[in-house]
This record gives sequence, C-alpha cells and structure tokens, in this order.
Amino acid sequence: LQIGYDTRNGKFNQEITPCNCPADLSTNLSYITVEPSLRFAPFKNNFYFYGGPRIAFNINKSFTYKLGKNPAIPDQLPNPDVTGDLSNIYNTIISMQIGLGYDIPLTSQNKKAQFVLSPFVSIHPYFGQDARSIETWNITTLRAGIALKFGFGRKKMEPSSDTKSDQDKKDKIEQIAPNDVIFSINSPLIVPDKLKVREIFPLRNYIFFDEGSTKIPERYVLLRKDQVKDFKENQVELIAPKNLSGRSDRQMIVYYNVLNILGDRMVKNPSTTANLVGSSENNAENGKSIAASVKQYLVTIFGINATRITTEGIVNPKISSENPNSKTDKMLRKDEGHRVSIESNSPVLLLEYNTGKDVPLKPIEITAVEETPIESFVTFNVEGADKAFTSWSLEIADEYKKIQYFGPYGGETIRHPGKTILGKRPSGKYNVTMIGNTKNGEIVKKEALMNLELSVPSKNVEIARFSILYEFNNSEAILMYEKYLLEVVVPRIPEGSSVLIHGYTDIIGDSEINLNLSQARANDVMNILLKGLTKSGKKVTKIEAIGLGEDNNLSPFSNKYPEERYYNRIVRIDVIPKN
Repeated sequence: LQIGYDTRNGKFNQEITPCNCPADLSTNLSYITVEPSLRFAPFKNNFYFYGGPRIAFNINKSFTYKLGKNPAIPDQLPNPDVTGDLSNIYNTIISMQIGLGYDIPLTSQNKKAQFVLSPFVSIHPYFGQDARSIETWNITTLRAGIALKFGFGRKKMEPSSDTKSDQDKKDKIEQIAPNDVIFSINSPLIVPDKLKVREIFPLRNYIFFDEGSTKIPERYVLLRKDQVKDFKENQVELIAPKNLSGRSDRQMIVYYNVLNILGDRMVKNPSTTANLVGSSENNAENGKSIAASVKQYLVTIFGINATRITTEGIVNPKISSENPNSKTDKMLRKDEGHRVSIESNSPVLLLEYNTGKDVPLKPIEITAVEETPIESFVTFNVEGADKAFTSWSLEIADEYKKIQYFGPYGGETIRHPGKTILGKRPSGKYNVTMIGNTKNGEIVKKEALMNLELSVPSKNVEIARFSILYEFNNSEAILMYEKYLLEVVVPRIPEGSSVLIHGYTDIIGDSEINLNLSQARANDVMNILLKGLTKSGKKVTKIEAIGLGEDNNLSPFSNKYPEERYYNRIVRIDVIPKN
C-alpha cells in the first residue's frame, strides 16, 4: 500500500492570441493518493509485477495565465499574471497503475531485521484520469524510482499438534531459512543384477508422420507382402525397425510394429473394422492423405478388404498437445499433431473391458530386461530447497575418504542409482554432505549418514509390469482404465508382494508442474488398486506411488520423437513377488 503527495503540475503549449500576443498557461495540480496494489512474482527470482487502483484526492487546482506583449508594439505595458483556481475539477478520481520491480536484499535471510532495495517503474495510464468534467484533459504518468523497504521478522514456530494440514506445511516452506531445510536419505537394498520384467505393454493407437511428408516414416517397421505369413504378434520384438534410437529399445520395437499388429489382428478377425483419422495443421486434405498412406499399406501388404477401413482428414487432432496459453515447446507440440489415429468399435482389437472408438489398442505381453530397477534407486530429499536455494549438490564420502560428487540439482528430490555409488563393493557406509547455494551467494551444508547394501534376489525373480497411458496435460485416464485395473491388474497381484507405482511425464511444459502431474497420475492409480485389493481381501507388503516428472535420467523413453514423448506420459505398475 502506497500513500503519498502526488504533484501533477504541467505547462500547456504556447498559443498566439488574436492580438498577436503569446499566451502561456501552467497548472498546479496536486493530490493525496492512496494506491493499493497486488504483487505477482511469476519467476523463481526477485523480479515481480504489481498493479492495482489509484485513488486521488485533489488538494490544489490553481493555474497561472501569462499574456505576453505584441512584438510589433515594444512600448506596450506588460500584462499582469492571472492566477486562480480551475473550475469543474474532480475532487476525487479513481484510476489504475501497473508496474514492475526487482528486490535486492541488503541483509542476510537469517537476520531478524531485513532491508531490501527495490528499483521500480510503473505507468498510470489515462484511464479515469480526466482532471475536469467539462473537456477532454487527461494525464498519463510514467513513474520510476527506488524504494527502500525494511521490517522485522520472526521464525514461524512448528504447530504443537501432530497433524498439520498441507497448507501449514506449505506456509512453513515458503518462510524457510536456508539453515532450516531438512535433508534426508532413503536407501533401499540395491538390486545388483539385471531383472526380468514380464510386461503388459500398451499400444498407443497413433502413427506419427514427419512434417511435410505423407510417407510412413522409416522408423516404423514396414513388411513386404511375403513376410506377412511369418509375422507373429507374440514375437514382434524380434522384428526391429531400421533407425531405432534411445532407451527401452524392446518396447519401442513393439510400438514401431503397431501397423503390422493391427493388420495381423484384422486378418485373423475378418469382422473387425477400423477408421483412420489423419490430422495435419496444413489442411484436412493433407490429413486424409496421410490416413490414406496407412490404409494403402494395410490393404496392399495384408490383403485387407478396402471396405473395412475408412479414412477421414481433419486439421487438428481430436485430442491435442496444444496449449493455447503457452508458446513454449511449440515445435514439439506441432510435431505431435501430424499423425493418424486408429479408431475402432471392434472389441477384439481394443484394451480389455473397454469399448468405443477412442479406446487404445489391446496391449502386448513381452519380456524385457531392466538394468537398474528404479525401486533400488537412492532418494535424496532436501525439504525447502525450492525456496532456500538456487541449486544444491551432493558430496558422498565412503569410510576410506574416497569422495564422489553429484549435481548441481534443482527442486527438492532427486533419485540416483545406488549401484553407481557402490561400484563393485557389496556394501558401504557413507557420509553425505548436501551443499546448498543461496540467492545471496552463501553456502549451506547439511550432513546425513547412508548405508548401502546389495540384495541377493532369487535367480528366478520376475517382475510383472502394467502401464496406464495418459493424454497431454491430463491426470484422469482412470475413467477408461478403472475396470482394467480392477479386473485385470488386481487379480495378478500375488499375496504378500510389493506394488511400486511410478508416474512420468514428457519434457513439454514447466518441470515443477510436470512433477505434480506425474504424482497426481500415480496417486490416481494407487487409489484404484487399493480399492480393488481391499475388496478382494488381498494383503500386500508395500504399495507406494511416486511421481518422477520429466526427469530425463529416469523417464522410460527418450524425448526425441513424438511417440517417445507420448509413451513418457505413463504410469508404470511394478508387482514384485515376495521373494
């Protein structure tokens, strides 16, 4: 809130009267102003915007009128100045102000007394700033300056109650001082060997095309006609595409065979039909052209009757990755709109217990091998780091004083493979130092002890994995998948097993929003599974939901191609047997 004395004095342009005399007019307007404003800081720094109303009470409205001499009559007597008060002046005016500023702290955040220097600039536009009621005379003001702010604070005490609301915790973090951050470590048993994963892999019903092309990209597996008789859906991972890149190769091999899987299923089920919807931002005709390319492949290579496949073209996909409020990652979003969607009302082609043309295709069961299972990652938590630090890093020293360095990191939580810390050792004791860098350039250190140990799993351990696919910026695929989770996944969870649920996102959008989105997705899945387990009377050793956001080190797939980003919008459910 600003209250002040605001002068709005000014001079008008000189005019020449009929007697050829120069006339000057100056005004002496001044106000007492009351300016409440709302401050908004959209970035993680000290830059801010502000805006609000301006209420002005007039306290001076005088003027001075000067009439000069005619230059052609040098002996003319000077005219006396005319002074007085302007008539019809508004006593009160209500207008607005908008501005921006930057806070420069002059004292440490740990000090009780705080001093902040804030350079700012604001504009008071002409809206509502008519000085008089009888003519058009308004004033626009540009204001610039430096404000010195000072005050006293106190640390917020912990509530005495054992139960604190989420808002209480949020308020504490927002006021946290660098030395008050909480550093903790969760170190599970480390799985030393590759784990066998029996995965029910979902099939995304989209084929993505390169921009400006109507040809099916080479990264998709395209068979010759003589190869169709040897194609087997349960051995699809043996047929690799030409240009496979990125991680999770086996899963991507399956996805890039999606046209062959569709063709094989339609051949084996002659009553099935499909509709191919091509979308292209160029025009609907271009969208229909790429749909026709897919139809031609299915008809020519698999010999499917052309009447069983219909095509249509649209400008934008029915379910889009576009966000009208965001201009970031525009090329990635555009990349995802040039595609063909496979629609069908034939249940034999679709995800179990679902009907309707928007339902994904029936998944495939494959066997994968996971090098470093995420359930054996070490978790480092720095509660309050978002508010207290610009970045933080880790210094990990073993009992022999050998030091490893990791970071820098942002956010509050990171996960790291425990095996890379242990190396070839079966176990180890470590002193971990978290080093935080504050906005003022100070260094804050926190220490914690960590024990790491390799587990010795049974040789025949096999994890069962299920996955739930989500659309862009969405955390509610549950309506479609609830029956699948209850009637397919829950029956396949053995008594006494552990269920680990991990949510992921692609790299489009804000990383913090993506982290929250991935956690919301994982929580949705966990709540459905808990309901099913309770109803069936099954007991599990552990069920845990973790959102991993867009972390490029942990995401299942890379983000180079649109199909990889779509497969990163996923929740994975790992069912680990009791042994």
